[in-house]
Amino acid sequence: MTYTFDIFSTLDGFANHNGDWGGYWGKQGPEFLSHRAAAYRGPLRMVLGARTYSSNAPFLGSGFEGDEWIRSMFGAPVTVLSRRLTEPLDWPGTTIEAGDPVEVVRRLKASSEVPLRSHGSLMLNRALLNAGLVDFIELTVFPVLSGETGVDRVFDGVADFDLELVEARTFDGHTQVLTYRPTRHG
Repeated sequence: MTYTFDIFSTLDGFANHNGDWGGYWGKQGPEFLSHRAAAYRGPLRMVLGARTYSSNAPFLGSGFEGDEWIRSMFGAPVTVLSRRLTEPLDWPGTTIEAGDPVEVVRRLKASSEVPLRSHGSLMLNRALLNAGLVDFIELTVFPVLSGETGVDRVFDGVADFDLELVEARTFDGHTQVLTYRPTRHG
């Protein structure tokens, strides 16, 4: 089964920020949100690291009114790769795998009947990319530079890769979604 590393980024390569930018750096628009909803509507299994799970879990309470794609992500079955978290978790349909993340994802790819997708989880996805387990990188580039407030460069620590552009789309006249197939260089 395929594994997609789905990540949001500034043009200068940051996945997160300090300061008052807000979610999506304040640049989400209706076309983009519709695209995201469609991407998360089908059957899939989420694969998350412990930090990404823990940062999203507080939003799972009743009354969460997030965007449709986020509600769909919260409704999908999830595998959390963690040696520190223990079950039960607040996120329904969530299981914990404490083993080596590379081996766990290799096993999931061999046994899953639905596509695997991970949003965020930088440390996990860098390791999986380096291990050759990422089939697609879906990079959403928001039209901002966050040189002063940016944190977590998306691809710090990854090996050299050639990227085959599979799809490129622009939404709301400014947000680009670029889908690549990575191949280790050399």
